[in-house]
Amino acid sequence: MRTPRRFLYVRTLAAALSAAALGETLVACTAFADIPAIAQRQRAEKKIFTDSEIVEGFLKIAFGAEYHLAGRVDRIRKYDGPVRVFADGTRADRKAQLAKIVADIAAHVQHLDIAMAETSEDANVQVKLVRDRDLQRTIATFYGSERAREIRSSLDPQCLSGFRKNEKFEIEHSDVILTVDNGDFVFFDCAYEELLQSLGPINDTSTVPWTMFNDNVSMGYFDVYDQYLLNLLYDPRIKPGMTVQEVKPLLPDVLADVRTWVRKVNNLPQ
Repeated sequence: MRTPRRFLYVRTLAAALSAAALGETLVACTAFADIPAIAQRQRAEKKIFTDSEIVEGFLKIAFGAEYHLAGRVDRIRKYDGPVRVFADGTRADRKAQLAKIVADIAAHVQHLDIAMAETSEDANVQVKLVRDRDLQRTIATFYGSERAREIRSSLDPQCLSGFRKNEKFEIEHSDVILTVDNGDFVFFDCAYEELLQSLGPINDTSTVPWTMFNDNVSMGYFDVYDQYLLNLLYDPRIKPGMTVQEVKPLLPDVLADVRTWVRKVNNLPQ
């Protein structure tokens, strides 16, 4: 069953996660080759793209939000420093898988410093691992009962992520809620998408068929196309708060460097 993925953009300032936070963006989501569904997708994966195909996808996922309540979201949002991820839950196997996913993202995004944290105090990305039956209660704990009902009514999520940004559009903190008991493919599919979207690319698009940020696409791994998008976003020349008009002139030079990196780490042909 396709995991639903939607977005909720909230502009209200609050002191705690139990209420809406400034610039918080919620992403509702619906590695590895030994999982048949993932291996099948990797064998069929498209890996060669034109510049225009990559740029189109980047502009669509880096700006805007599929569903938002208030305010404009037409600026680059990203972390501007190290990203540290802490997993909170009782499933040791899922924690180990999450650590591998984080390491995989780190290995494929050149200018993103991301790693696991030993404690929650050291983390700016908190991942809550819960049973499916506890998902709604966990969302209510994070965002309050009224907001949880609104999220459920609007998004009906199976997994959820969100982030808070400051007035400079720098992401300061992200929260990810993942269910652990819906099978390996769903876990990997959700974990990759939610972690990546909690880093900034929050807009879904149905017009780009190669990205996991498409409601009709399930990946379960960090595909080449999305590596292009995340490497563009985290290139130092693409800064938090930039508009589309500011980003577009930079993309040819940035993309040339990104192509070299993605080709190298994926052993793609020249």
